[in-house]
Amino acid sequence: MVRGLLYVALLFVTVTAHAETWPDKDWAKGTPLSGPAVDALEAYAFPARDDATRQGIRTDALLVIRDGEVIYERYAAPTTASTPHLTWSVSKSLMATVLGVAYGDNRFKLADPAARFYPPMKQHPAVTMADLLHWASGLDWQEDYEYAPLKSSVVAMLYTRGRGDMADFAADTEAATAPGQVFRYSSGDTNILSATLKGMLGHKAYMSYPWDALFKPLGIRNATWETDADETFVASSYAYLTARDLARVGLLMARDGRWGDQQLLPKDWVAFNRQPFDKYKPGQDEAVPGGHWWLNKGASRPWPDAPADTFAALGHWGQALYVMPDEHLVIVRYGDDRDGSYRHNELLKRVLAAVQP
Repeated sequence: MVRGLLYVALLFVTVTAHAETWPDKDWAKGTPLSGPAVDALEAYAFPARDDATRQGIRTDALLVIRDGEVIYERYAAPTTASTPHLTWSVSKSLMATVLGVAYGDNRFKLADPAARFYPPMKQHPAVTMADLLHWASGLDWQEDYEYAPLKSSVVAMLYTRGRGDMADFAADTEAATAPGQVFRYSSGDTNILSATLKGMLGHKAYMSYPWDALFKPLGIRNATWETDADETFVASSYAYLTARDLARVGLLMARDGRWGDQQLLPKDWVAFNRQPFDKYKPGQDEAVPGGHWWLNKGASRPWPDAPADTFAALGHWGQALYVMPDEHLVIVRYGDDRDGSYRHNELLKRVLAAVQP
């Protein structure tokens, strides 16, 4: 009898410790972090800010959610809790999440050719939706930014000859390899995915779909997503969300696509997002690609001080949404880093030290 009561008590403590909390109009507040480990975290994330030369780590926002509650939040001016921040390539994982709702509605299958939904891809008829989601279209894409602008496909797409119709510009790229065989990070692949979604839905439904399918169900009220001149969402780069709103996407993913009582994303879609692309070779990028998310997988994990189940949406100049399901943590970090000094692993190590009891 005593043993049975002890078991019930332990079960109650376990369930209580990780009771599900969901944000309503705002996030619930948990016990705030404090102590030397928090000081060490802030010393790394918020050093004296150099706005003159833009050197060093320049964190705009850091938000830590545990068990659905805010336990740490800090901003650097001019960013505030109500500022929709440019997410850069975090937008790619947002598009994957929006596509997950369409996948759950049987709008497409992973094996479908992209050309089924976006006719300009008929010149690459073997490229599938899964290939695009793995950044493995086989297209000869050059994802270079400041350091090689004359050869950069992405600079041309976003700012010069491709900016009027970005998906068409990407689809018009010649093939370098067979699709599905080689990882090659590509903002073009993502904007083709955005165009396939428009083809599935039709223009009118497409223009409100990210809000109808994802943002409104999650309670996200301040999202902006820019389009090109052809009114296709620039899924590679131009979504803006507050840190608190982006954290809602992280909580959705942490809980396997479920939001409250609604299974917003199919579990097999989230599993696909979190499954490493099997043709990826170690060292090709800063983390291991899954289905348009980044994973802490492999023999030499990219973030060795973080749990192996950690996955993330990452963007230019230090934007990041980290999800640690087993730790019940969601972390949003916005920044304006220009010199490459910021390290994902270092921040994650310090957050984990700060949340320890």
